[in-house]
Amino acid sequence: MYLTQGLHRSLQATPNATATIYKDRVRTFTEHADRIARFASALQSLGVQAGDRVAMLSMNSDRFAEYLLAVPWAGAAVNPVNIRWSPAEIAYSMTDSDTHVLLIDDAFVPMAPLLREKAPGLTTLIHCGDGPTPEGMLSYEELVAASDPVEDVYRSGDDLAGVYYTGGTTGFPKGVMLSHTNFVTSGLGAVATGELLKAGATLLHAAPMFHLADLAAWSGMTILGGTHVMVPFFEPTSVFKAIQEHKPTDVLLVPTMIQILVDHPDAGNYDLSSLERILYGGSSISEGVLHRTQERFPGVRLTQAYGQTEAAPIVTMLLPDDHVGDRMRSGGRAAPHSQVAILDIDGKEVPRGDVGEVCAKGAHIMQGYWNNPEQSAQALRGGWLHTGDLAYMDAEGFVYVVDRIKDMIITGGENVYSAEVENALSKHPEVASSAVIGVPDEKYGERVHAVVVLATGSTTSAEDLTAHCKELIASYKVPRSFEFLAALPMSGAGKILKRDLRESYAAAQEQG
Repeated sequence: MYLTQGLHRSLQATPNATATIYKDRVRTFTEHADRIARFASALQSLGVQAGDRVAMLSMNSDRFAEYLLAVPWAGAAVNPVNIRWSPAEIAYSMTDSDTHVLLIDDAFVPMAPLLREKAPGLTTLIHCGDGPTPEGMLSYEELVAASDPVEDVYRSGDDLAGVYYTGGTTGFPKGVMLSHTNFVTSGLGAVATGELLKAGATLLHAAPMFHLADLAAWSGMTILGGTHVMVPFFEPTSVFKAIQEHKPTDVLLVPTMIQILVDHPDAGNYDLSSLERILYGGSSISEGVLHRTQERFPGVRLTQAYGQTEAAPIVTMLLPDDHVGDRMRSGGRAAPHSQVAILDIDGKEVPRGDVGEVCAKGAHIMQGYWNNPEQSAQALRGGWLHTGDLAYMDAEGFVYVVDRIKDMIITGGENVYSAEVENALSKHPEVASSAVIGVPDEKYGERVHAVVVLATGSTTSAEDLTAHCKELIASYKVPRSFEFLAALPMSGAGKILKRDLRESYAAAQEQG
């Protein structure tokens, strides 16, 4: 299995069909493949060798789609950067992964000097935007134009295809190593349901392309040889216009995005009838939003995917016909390529209906964490990927997540680990201790809520702590609400009782 296989097939079978659409740029598979082979050649001329990591910090574009195939074509591994991270987080991932080449677009050019300073290993920056190429950077388009196409290296199977950084409970991101087999297995499994993409389909990329969820849809569409339509980022009007103009059949969204679209006052002013399927993930969808979605997009079939980066990323899927009753609260059943079990602390499967840890195995499971054998062994112990999520499975195999062992918060489809936020808060000189929890939020599903104990005599405010956190972590990780206590509830063993904090918050909300 190899990521570029779908492109080779399309180049042979439908060379003149449309491969990518971005703004006013429309390219056939012949043009798409030629640019990929030329940029792969440019990377090799810059010294990129087999297995090297090549990063990209960019909004969605046709060049992002080229990057995803040109890097493996050259024999290297992709390392897409979370566009919402702070410079410190990005620099850490670049240094940790020993990445020397970074593609950067216009939106992030102002960040470049700081990235060079904090990640001195970044020796080559390639400007992949539409504006003038800044001094000290190479031009993506000039590299493509000046390079002769090279043959595909055909990296495949267990060869490293990508390193995707995800939040870590220690406060530092972890690099998830994914092989060609991992990526293609997840894409094939999703397509095998018959509910995600079809041959000849058109996929709209409205969710960020750096995210592995979008890459799963991209992988499936590349395998089938369909068309990729990109908008730079999620913005309701841009999405409506793209649907009306380019007639996509499929789109991947998080529930927050779906809610924004269906509740938008201008939604009825656009022709959205081309949509046939919506894949969503990050959290389950509320019954109210589901009904409004069905009214706004009549006939559209909804599929939920549950998983994580370490599973490339799909573990379970809730198919359209299962979006009924209580099942809407579940993450669905094991995807065709995935084996799922609910295990106890000893690694034994618990009876149906009992709560345990969601674990998965299959050819989609990661190779491990970059440069972190101890955490790799812990996550993959017993031959299973241990997700850290607590759930139960019903008699028909539907998985219901009830809590998260690692206190992960999902806000607007993005994963936030409480330890990362607590680590940032702890660096404020007037914070004595803190605990971060996820609390319900109508817009984001959950929001980051910080419970803080201040140092004696401190007058630090929530605004001060917000500003402090924004210097250290991405904005979506910064607490949206604060609560100040004299002390945190502790167990007899000296552990903070976050369960008590959640219950206290819920009780306070009920009392107004």
